[in-house]
Amino acid sequence: MDSYDVPESTPSASSRPEDYFVGATPLQKRLESIRKHTSFIPTPPRRKVPQCSQLQEDVDPQKVAFLLHKQWTLYSLTPLYKFSYSNLKEYSRLLNAFIVAEKQKGLAVEVGEDFNIKVIFSTLLGMKGTQRDPEAFLVQILSKSQLPSENREGKVLWTGWFCCIFGDSLLETVSEDFTCLPLFLANGAESNTAIIGTWFQKTFDCYFSPLTINAFNLSWMAAMWTACKVDHYVATTEFLWSVPCSPQSLDISYAIHPEDAKALWDSIHKTPGEVTQEEVDLFMDCLYSHFHRHFKIHLSATRLVRVSTSVASAHTDGKIKILCHKYLIGVLAYLTELAVFQIE
Repeated sequence: MDSYDVPESTPSASSRPEDYFVGATPLQKRLESIRKHTSFIPTPPRRKVPQCSQLQEDVDPQKVAFLLHKQWTLYSLTPLYKFSYSNLKEYSRLLNAFIVAEKQKGLAVEVGEDFNIKVIFSTLLGMKGTQRDPEAFLVQILSKSQLPSENREGKVLWTGWFCCIFGDSLLETVSEDFTCLPLFLANGAESNTAIIGTWFQKTFDCYFSPLTINAFNLSWMAAMWTACKVDHYVATTEFLWSVPCSPQSLDISYAIHPEDAKALWDSIHKTPGEVTQEEVDLFMDCLYSHFHRHFKIHLSATRLVRVSTSVASAHTDGKIKILCHKYLIGVLAYLTELAVFQIE
């Protein structure tokens, strides 16, 4: 598996969801076995430009549209023990009861003043890189309609989804009792994310860990997403750097017209369909040089914390927003790679 320098999260005494998630389970023994049998290699000098997977033809367009243009918080997730796709309806009932019980105990579960909610588990057919990848699935908390005559669902209070895109390195080392969906994305109140994570941990002997994105991987994302051909640009290509200083940090935003960013990339790019480490470095160096020429500021002395393009935007704290359905699988494949490395 490719090696990345992904910072580890240090648990602290607070109510953040990561404090509920990070913790050893018996599955650690299995993961230790995975580490022993997985060959680690340095960061690859080249990667494929994200492509539209043929398997996306099976995806429900309405569900894909629902996943786009939302800000998701990223987590890595160890394999689920004894998870069964045939039991999704039962899981919905059990998780619903668990949330209500936690609310009744007075915990901060944001489902409103009453317990009139509904939990729904559903599959995301076709949301995979290869046929071997497990089926992705979606979990939603919805408010029920208060009118007895109406059979419609209310608003979506929280959403989370689990997926594995090109997760061969992990799939090859885990027994049939485990379902590998290493990438978890959540949208909604953090207190709900924490409670739902607790239920998954208790039910499937797994654990969650916040998935942050360091500057190195943000640079790769910037290059790969700039290399993608989009039908029309929906966002400016933008970079955000953080400058540590007292008494508070300073942020530097650098916006580029997407066509100019693509022209710069095309002038650097040599091998069709691939992105190399050398090209990523040169792409970022050109941006640094251009910025210094105009503003006399050395961006190389700062820290890249956010990248935004017409394909997607990502922040170092583990926030992602996917904008282009054409490259959904490609974006998720890279995030899966980071998640797999983190749990290994």
